[in-house]
Amino acid sequence: MVVGEITEDKDVVVIGGGPGGYHAAIRAASLGRTVTLIEKEEIGGTCLNKGCIPSKIFTHFAQEYKKLGHLSEMGMEFMQTELNMATLQQYREKKISQLRKGVEALCKSNEVEVVKGTASFLSDTRIGVENGHNFSLFNFKEAIIAAGGEFHYPEDIHFDAEKILKEREIFMLDELPGELAVYGTDYISLEAASSFAVLGSKVTLILPDDLPFDSSITKEILRLFKKQKITVLKECMLQKVTRSGERVNTVLKKQNGETVSIESSHFTVSGKVKANVKELGLDRLGIGLTPEGYIQTDDQGRTSIPSIWAIGDVTEGPSLAVKAIKQGKAAAEAIAGNHPEVDLLHIPTVLQLSPPVAFTGLSESEAKEAGYTVSVSEFPVRGNGYAGVTGASDGLVKIISDQETDLILGIHMIGSGAVELIQTGALGLEMAARDEDFSFPLYAHPGYGESMLEAVEALKGAAVHLPPRKKEAAGR
Repeated sequence: MVVGEITEDKDVVVIGGGPGGYHAAIRAASLGRTVTLIEKEEIGGTCLNKGCIPSKIFTHFAQEYKKLGHLSEMGMEFMQTELNMATLQQYREKKISQLRKGVEALCKSNEVEVVKGTASFLSDTRIGVENGHNFSLFNFKEAIIAAGGEFHYPEDIHFDAEKILKEREIFMLDELPGELAVYGTDYISLEAASSFAVLGSKVTLILPDDLPFDSSITKEILRLFKKQKITVLKECMLQKVTRSGERVNTVLKKQNGETVSIESSHFTVSGKVKANVKELGLDRLGIGLTPEGYIQTDDQGRTSIPSIWAIGDVTEGPSLAVKAIKQGKAAAEAIAGNHPEVDLLHIPTVLQLSPPVAFTGLSESEAKEAGYTVSVSEFPVRGNGYAGVTGASDGLVKIISDQETDLILGIHMIGSGAVELIQTGALGLEMAARDEDFSFPLYAHPGYGESMLEAVEALKGAAVHLPPRKKEAAGR
């Protein structure tokens, strides 16, 4: 076939079938638009097939394994407990396949046409799609770019998929590493360090920078890592990683100039995510980009070209599926003539450590930098009765508020139930809640949520399960 001989007319074209892309496609279809979804690999994108879901299967495995000691203490007897990593990988493949088929079924039931191939813009109303030796041309009315991000790694690291591994590969091992060196401060690096340590690997976590969390959460994470016997090396920049037989040598440089060398059986590092826009042909369009290479959009996803929208990792902001999903729905609704808005100020962020971390809003330092008169309270999870009963007493809840207005500015948690509880925090912050809005409702008892209640009550010294504040000496 001669290229351009046949051109099909499409209504809404979505480029990329990851979380943002398929949510956008299905939402647009539900609003009456005819949708074509173009995906070059598998529906579900990196998140479902290679990233979030595979890694969370592993972290869930580690969290459940950690419970065995508590269950044994309670009287549950085990004849023998062994880790079968090969079976875990089979489970991972099964679940990924099930979830992918579920998304495909949703697309089909919503009459979303799925086209396999790599899309590239030829103009602001035309796209070419290449799939092997086949090339198709589509005219479109509206297009949503949901092409995701691509990972970039230090150039001098030679990955071998056996001993020196990328962040996705570490969760695909059939055998547990004896010694694992993890480099990075991102959530995938921390999840890998925590999970492998719980399962029995000797883990060294190398931090080039400070952890990007509220100071209290950082302190508690490092305390729990020490409890899990993770060796943490701070302020160390990666110099070289080499393999010699079954051993990996990692050379680091500390801030004071000192060189440190460590050996391990395995090494892993997470790549930095950058917008995946190279293959899209955007240079033909003159579409607005940021200095960092992200596509510029408004709060509904509109780009500088009226017929083209962009969502997810190709736009500025955190590289999180929750962001892409919200943006995808908003773009679809805007295309349908509605008036949605995306506000990422209170985006909930989670880390599936053992125990998990979750937070939303401002950290204490961010609140101070923003000019607030900050009031802070913390409640240790060990003060929660239900956490004690379930053997999950590690962690804390921290509340940041404005002292002048009682407005809640940030909620930060580490402990069992944190991932589920943070949605309450995000809802409260979105509604401009004050401390009494959190403390007035009744909280289920017994439950992990009572830790958040008492953390809020502690702002006014009303938390029952905390020692009373020390009174200032008379005359001061």
